[in-house]
Amino acid sequence: MSPWVERHRPKYFSEVKGQDEAIYKIRRFLEEFNSEKSKKAIVLHGSPGIGKTTIAHVIAKETDSELFELNASDFRDKKRLEEILKPAIEQKSLLNKNKIILVDEVDGISSTDRGGLPELLSLIETSTFPILITANDIWDSKLSPLRKKSELIQLKEIDYKTIKDVLIWILRKEKHFIDNEVLTKIAIQAKGDLRAAINDLQTISEMQDSSKVTFDERNKEVDIFNAMKLIFKGRATESTLKLFDSVNMSIDEIILWIEENIPMEYSGKELARAYELLSKTDLFKGRIYKQQYWRFLVYENIFLSYGISSVKKNAKTGFTTYKRPTRILKIWMNNQRTAKKKSIAIKYAEYCHIAQKRAMKEFPIIKQIINSNPSISKELKLDNEELEYLRG
Repeated sequence: MSPWVERHRPKYFSEVKGQDEAIYKIRRFLEEFNSEKSKKAIVLHGSPGIGKTTIAHVIAKETDSELFELNASDFRDKKRLEEILKPAIEQKSLLNKNKIILVDEVDGISSTDRGGLPELLSLIETSTFPILITANDIWDSKLSPLRKKSELIQLKEIDYKTIKDVLIWILRKEKHFIDNEVLTKIAIQAKGDLRAAINDLQTISEMQDSSKVTFDERNKEVDIFNAMKLIFKGRATESTLKLFDSVNMSIDEIILWIEENIPMEYSGKELARAYELLSKTDLFKGRIYKQQYWRFLVYENIFLSYGISSVKKNAKTGFTTYKRPTRILKIWMNNQRTAKKKSIAIKYAEYCHIAQKRAMKEFPIIKQIINSNPSISKELKLDNEELEYLRG
């Protein structure tokens, strides 16, 4: 039996559900292609399973174009890439009126590949055909040059009601019946991933009693850039409270990211209120560490997510380049210095037969002693980094 995701893949724009805004922007891009203000490439970006590659195939169908497909793996060898690309960008299609080049999963391109991103940027410069690029995470720092040369079109995670409508449509085509409550659960658990929902539907349709099916929670990881975008630009909702649960980062690091980027989005009273809530987050963090009151974690999360998101009067618009926290670098540098100090103190304590704690306490004196005579550093077998630390 063929996969339902392939059998029922949309062929026309009218069959693509839940992406009306993206479809409008794609149509405009195609209409304006080759005009002076038009860019040569668009990046369809968003979480897996929401239809990025499918839409690329739909575009080819709608425009009567040949689709020439490349994957991130094709960019790993510059010579091979030139052999593949040169005919593609120079020759017209034999069977169709037009040609479209699809570069799938661009975030898989490595910065160490021999071809890599520079070759893709070169392709965008020289191609006479529209280039469609898909990415799960277009905000990766290595893709910054690509963002500047392309029009970014975000595909939204599909609402569970829309997913459910698609599932019902597929069941009618397949002449199957599944309990309405089970369909709702499939749609909700997919968390915007239509492809996953259709795969679940096909699996459950083969069961004798679908009412007994159990669902595992589908955890979708969110990167910190998208999390901040949802906090700063979106409306504060119940889902905002759970946003940082899906970010693979400690709460302390998240606090630093939010602290660094609040001024990029807020000003005036909104800025003051956001910092006030951030300070309350820090206050509860201190209470958690000092008093071991771990139940305060819920308040820390509320202030950091829903609280900061809710201070804005209106949803923010426009693109913002978020910055990495400078405090993280400072903390790392401080930790590096502390590590060097500790390693020197350990060597000195072992050589002089004293406690390491005492050596750390008396380190200013020890530093002067070592610097007074080069032979002492040789006796302690200090490395170049430790010697550089002592001279600093």
